[in-house]
Amino acid sequence: MEYIIQYKFQILFFLIFSFSLFIFSRNFKKIYRNISLGKGGVLSNNKKERWKRVLFIAFGQSKMFDKPVVAILHLVVYLGFVIINIELIEIVIDGLFGTHRVLSFLGGFYDFLIAFFEIFAFLVLVSVVIFLIRRNIIRIKRFVQSEMKGWPTLDGNLILIFEILLMVAFLTMNAADSILQINYPDKYIQAGSFPVSNFFIVPLLENLSTGSLIIIERFSWWFHIIGILCFLNYLAISKHLHILLAFPSTYYSKLDPKGQFSNMKSVTKEVKVMLDPSVDPFSQTSDVSPETFGAKDVRDLNWLQLLNAYSCTECGRCTSECPANITGKKLSPRKIMMDVRDRVEELGNVIDKNGKDFNDGKSLLNDYIKPEELWACTSCNACVEACPINIDPLSIIMDLRRYAVMEESSAPSELNSVFSNIENNGAPWPFPASDRLKWKENE
Repeated sequence: MEYIIQYKFQILFFLIFSFSLFIFSRNFKKIYRNISLGKGGVLSNNKKERWKRVLFIAFGQSKMFDKPVVAILHLVVYLGFVIINIELIEIVIDGLFGTHRVLSFLGGFYDFLIAFFEIFAFLVLVSVVIFLIRRNIIRIKRFVQSEMKGWPTLDGNLILIFEILLMVAFLTMNAADSILQINYPDKYIQAGSFPVSNFFIVPLLENLSTGSLIIIERFSWWFHIIGILCFLNYLAISKHLHILLAFPSTYYSKLDPKGQFSNMKSVTKEVKVMLDPSVDPFSQTSDVSPETFGAKDVRDLNWLQLLNAYSCTECGRCTSECPANITGKKLSPRKIMMDVRDRVEELGNVIDKNGKDFNDGKSLLNDYIKPEELWACTSCNACVEACPINIDPLSIIMDLRRYAVMEESSAPSELNSVFSNIENNGAPWPFPASDRLKWKENE
C-alpha cells in the first residue's frame, strides 16, 4: 500500500513539473515573439567588454553599490535565491524517483551544502523583511510615485511575501526532517546539517507527534517545490523577469559614449551631399528609404529597446536621478520603460487574436507616452547612468522625439523657431549671416 501511494505521488509530481515547464515555455515563447517585433541593427561588437559587463554589472550588480547597504541586501536575496535553488536538483530527483535526500551520498560536503543553504535562507528572510519595511512603512519616494500605483506596488510586495513563504517552507521542511532523523534513524537517512532550523523551528515542532511531523515535512516539501514552479511562471507577468533578462540586456547595452546619438543613414547621406560642393544634390537618389523617421509605436523600436522594457526592474533609480522629474516635470524614465512593456504586451495580445498585420489604432506615442513627457527630457543620460543593468530609456525618448519632429512636424514652438532659423540662417539665432558681427558696431 505504501509503495502504491508513493507511486501515485511520483506520477502527480511528474504531471505538475511537466505542466509547469510547458506553461513556462509557452509564456517565454510569447515574450520572445513580442521582443522580436522590434527592428534589428543591434550591435554585438567587442565581446570581451560585453562579457565583462555581464559579469560585473548583471551578476555582480556593481552599479548598485552607490547605496552599499541596499546593494548588499539585494545581492544576498539574489545569490541566496539562486544558491538555495541548487537544492531543486535533489528535490526534482526525489520527486520523480520516490527517493529521499538522494544526494546524501556526498557525505560531509552534503552537510556543508545544507548548512550553507540554511544560513542563506535566514539572510534572505532578514533582507526581504527590510525591503518590505522600506516599501510599505518608510515608503521611500521612488516606490510610491504615480506610475507605481496598483499592480506595480502589489507585484513588488507579492514577490517579497512569496520569498518569505518559500524560505520558511524550506527551513520548516529541514526542521521536521531533522527531528524524524533523530527519532527514527533506521527509517530516515542521517544527512544534512541544520544550524538555522534547529535553532528557530525545531523547538516549535519537537513535541509534536510523528504523524504531525511527517505531514509538516511533506507539506513543506510540496509547498517549496510547487512554490518554485509557480514563481517560475509568475515571472512572465512580473517585473522579476529581469532575473533572466538582465544578462542579455546588459550584454547588448550600448558601448559608445553616452552622449553619442545614432544617426539615420539616409539623413547622414543627404547631409554629406549638401556639404559636398562637387556633387549635384538634385542628381542624387537615396538607396536607403526608411518607412518612418524615428518611432511612433513599439514596432518602430529595435528589439534591444523592447528587451530593455521587459528587463526593467522598476526600481526607480532612473526616475530619482532624473533632473526633469526632480523639478516636478511629468517625465519619469521608469514610466517610459513600463509604458513600452505595456504597449508591446497589448500589441502581442492583439496579434494573437487578430493576426500580425492587424492595426488596433493605438500607438506608443500619444496613447501611452505624451509629448509633454518627451520634451521634458534634457538628454543628460542620468537615467542611463543610474540604471543597475544599463537600460537606456533615453534612446526610446529620442526615437519618439525624432518621429514627432520629422514625421508630424510636432515640437514645442521654441524648437520650431530654432529649426526655422537653422534652415534659413544656418544658425539657431534669428539673424542672417551678414548681420552676425553687427554687435561690434556698438562698441
